[in-house]
Amino acid sequence: MENRQPAYLAPANSTPSRRHRSVRAALAGSASLLALLLAGCGAGGGASVEAAGSGAQSGEKVQGGTVRYAHLQEPPCIYGGWVQQAFLSRQVLDSLVSQTDDGKIVPWLAKSWSVSEDQKTWTFKLKAGVKFTDGTPVNAQAIADNFDYWAAGGNGTVQAHIGEYYKSAQAVDDTTVRIHLKAPFTPFLSAVSQGYFGIQSPAALKKRTDQQNCEAPIGSGPFTVGRWKRGESVTFLKNPGYNSAPENARHQGPAYVDSVVWSFVQDNTSRFGSLASGESDAIGEVPTVDFEAAKSQYEVQQYITPGRPVTLSLNTVQGPFTDRLVRQAFAYSADRKAAVDSAFLGVVPFEGNGTVSQSTPGYDKDVADDYPFDQAKANELLDKAGWTKRNADGVRVKDGKELEINLVFGLNSIVTTEGATALQNLQEQVKPVGFKVNLHPVTQADLFAGTYSTPDKYDAQLGYWTSPHSGILYINFRQNTKEKPNYANTTFYNNAQIEKTILKANSARTADEANKYYAQAQQALSDEAVAVGLYTQTSSLAVQRKLKDVWLEASQGEPVFHDAYFTK
Repeated sequence: MENRQPAYLAPANSTPSRRHRSVRAALAGSASLLALLLAGCGAGGGASVEAAGSGAQSGEKVQGGTVRYAHLQEPPCIYGGWVQQAFLSRQVLDSLVSQTDDGKIVPWLAKSWSVSEDQKTWTFKLKAGVKFTDGTPVNAQAIADNFDYWAAGGNGTVQAHIGEYYKSAQAVDDTTVRIHLKAPFTPFLSAVSQGYFGIQSPAALKKRTDQQNCEAPIGSGPFTVGRWKRGESVTFLKNPGYNSAPENARHQGPAYVDSVVWSFVQDNTSRFGSLASGESDAIGEVPTVDFEAAKSQYEVQQYITPGRPVTLSLNTVQGPFTDRLVRQAFAYSADRKAAVDSAFLGVVPFEGNGTVSQSTPGYDKDVADDYPFDQAKANELLDKAGWTKRNADGVRVKDGKELEINLVFGLNSIVTTEGATALQNLQEQVKPVGFKVNLHPVTQADLFAGTYSTPDKYDAQLGYWTSPHSGILYINFRQNTKEKPNYANTTFYNNAQIEKTILKANSARTADEANKYYAQAQQALSDEAVAVGLYTQTSSLAVQRKLKDVWLEASQGEPVFHDAYFTK
């Protein structure tokens, strides 16, 4: 299986319009061009912008300069297990492999690979002559050390992806490393293409403090971390010796620009306004209210993240949602699509499947239609569940208790202001059925500290998980037991049979077999209504027309600045 990804990992069941949109549109009345890009899995290195009409001027390439990029969220570390950290670490850390727009896995630090007949041993041949920016070699032992570091707890998200499968890593020689698995894990290559699996200098991990590696990880990537002004910006500096770009990069060798100033601007108006004023060359998380205006002036790219969408996890072990009938009634009671379309102005897609996002290989589109807006059905289910009485406010009552739902969400960390508006819409929609929903926005610090991670803290929680494969089902729905906790199972729902089905999918040898089992698991979880889908996690960029070749990578949607350059 030289340089090949198992066939089923390619998103053959995903339509381009669901995965990525890149638009460079004209100012009204000007000679600029209208362009539309629909690429399979994100604006990766193979993506291009098609132009219609005439008068396009690419401009002369300028060497050097500083890209000023404004982003919404500031994570606690540059390296870590949250996608917002992967956005940053992708600028400084290389990975073994990269993923293209169409789901193909291509070389990066590894120039080739193969897998044993039993699917338990992956052998990677590495590029020679690559060094970390501290001068130490990126050799087989460095790769093995990184896998051991992850397995020991260096990155909880990496553990969640491969912890159940990883056994050991072995440096055969300087440029050959073998990864031994406990069981076949067919999505392995797709998993390690993510930014979470960025390779760090083992010497830096051992010699420096955790805080130093948090704030300025040492990799072999196109940039190094210059300075992090907390609450303001991170500056990335060009690595002049960079020689290890992935195969799907738009050029090989060092970055064209000298630096990237990555600022954190939480306010939507200020962030978008920085483009108009010329203060920023590019911004992330384009506000939906400004999306059409952005398309008329800038190159706009949109990436629909695979994995688990932004979903309401319902607490199945404590509170009203312990009753499946109540969970199902809640799913029927709101016009969730209308709530999302209204909040995001049609920019971010509605997602009815609460377990797998529409851009993920193995997605079951039929599950998304399981709970259409039907308040008559919701009322019928609640009556059947014994919630037959109402108080003066129209809230259903049973055994003296109101049908009260405490819904927790991380505002401006997990959920944008538009997402909060969608929740407010949903809060109003479910009132006629008799649900009383209390919205509890919580801080990033409290959320990440685990303050709201136990069953006594919420009835519903809004969240998402990024993953380029449907193995995300195992991360989110592996059983959560005292002997083997699963903190990613935010529904607290345990089902041994569903877990076995997902494991069968993860170790399947063909696309059809894997997708059959993934579909069975999605349907079983939908029948139980443990997770109610709301909308897709979506990344977007708006880029000034003088700045070229900024792209969104394909496994998670991080912006890539290695190929970026200015024009005159």
